[in-house]
Amino acid sequence: MPELPEVETIKRSLEKKLPGKTITGVTVYLPKVTGFRAPEQFEHQIIGKRIVTLARRGKYLLIHLSDNKTLIIHLRMTGRLVYTLPSPPEKHTHVVFNLNDGHELHFNDIRRFGKILLEDSNNLDTVPGFKDLGIEPLSDSFDKGLFRRELRRRRAKIKSLLLDQTFLAGLGNIYVDEALHRARINPQRITASLSPREVTNLYNAIRKVLMEGIENRGTSFRDYVDGDGRAGNYQELLRVYNREGQPCKNCATGIIRMKLAGRSTYFCPRCQKAK
Repeated sequence: MPELPEVETIKRSLEKKLPGKTITGVTVYLPKVTGFRAPEQFEHQIIGKRIVTLARRGKYLLIHLSDNKTLIIHLRMTGRLVYTLPSPPEKHTHVVFNLNDGHELHFNDIRRFGKILLEDSNNLDTVPGFKDLGIEPLSDSFDKGLFRRELRRRRAKIKSLLLDQTFLAGLGNIYVDEALHRARINPQRITASLSPREVTNLYNAIRKVLMEGIENRGTSFRDYVDGDGRAGNYQELLRVYNREGQPCKNCATGIIRMKLAGRSTYFCPRCQKAK
């Protein structure tokens, strides 16, 4: 699933091309993606709108349009949003936006879980899921003291809490595993059991892996590409994620995979000892 670094990379690649462009046509091949029963309803409200700016909130991409409208795009597991010259839609292309510069914006999603919602820009704080997002971990609001207090008052497993989008917005399986390894914290540790030093290490690790992910244009294993259709590079730098049985880059111990919170979790049993 595209996480914060991947969605931020898509935003940065598209914001070089989309602002100022006008949507001249829309073709919806899978109506459920937009939430409209009839594709014509979505198309009618989109055609003629000018793209003003792009933004990101957690794992959501926002495309702000003229007339106080916003497209809220969640790529879910396998979604792609690619700016391209006119081309026949691929098998899993569900929406095509035509632009006045002769290009198209293709939304492709093999698993069909992704969504493109059209909302009034003033009502974004009422959109289910979006309205409940927690703090942005790369923002100034993500304060170390607040992080420490929130962990101290909870008794969840740290991996589960970090995956909770109402706690921190944008973290997913890849970057949580990487941050916990950097901080040398076992993913099953109870949040309230973390020492002040461990919390500081984790705070710094979260920000570090997210920034590295953005610098390397995201992590690509199968589906993720940026707005230009290019894969990311961060998979080459991962220390634990998807490296079961391979040596830890710190101590050479074999990386272990287990199920936690319904997700595959990768960690080093020596660097991240249970306490």
